[in-house]
Amino acid sequence: MTDLEFRSARTLDLDVVHLYRLLRLRVDVFVVEQQRTYPELDGRDLEPGARQLWYERHGEIAAALRLLRDSDGSPRIGRLCTSRRERGSDVAGMLLGKALDMVGDLPCVLEAQVDLEAWYGRFGFVRDGAAYRDSDIAHVQMRRPGLRARSA
Repeated sequence: MTDLEFRSARTLDLDVVHLYRLLRLRVDVFVVEQQRTYPELDGRDLEPGARQLWYERHGEIAAALRLLRDSDGSPRIGRLCTSRRERGSDVAGMLLGKALDMVGDLPCVLEAQVDLEAWYGRFGFVRDGAAYRDSDIAHVQMRRPGLRARSA
């Protein structure tokens, strides 16, 4: 996997081509493939601290996610998606690992499709509440306790 390149930038610092390619992947996965109509562009990408993280392979986006801060300062990981061509390569796991490295020992939250709950569990996330439907797909809030809390 030496041809993978990790990238990270604040959304507001991205050039228009990279921003377009990141958003296009998200729309392709969450709207087109999953056949869901919802406001993918929810405004959170424009928050001052919003970061986009992604891997590229040969100039194509392989996987992407966004890293936000909630109002209480907690990091929030969202919009993790993988291009169809890269599925099964674990590039999503590598990307989530990079995001968690950036989060450090802080507690972190995300909203997962229920089908991926066990996958996120591999990274220390646990269910935090009942399942709910979002765009007619079952989701669950998940939380990874801070590293200090887990070792205490």
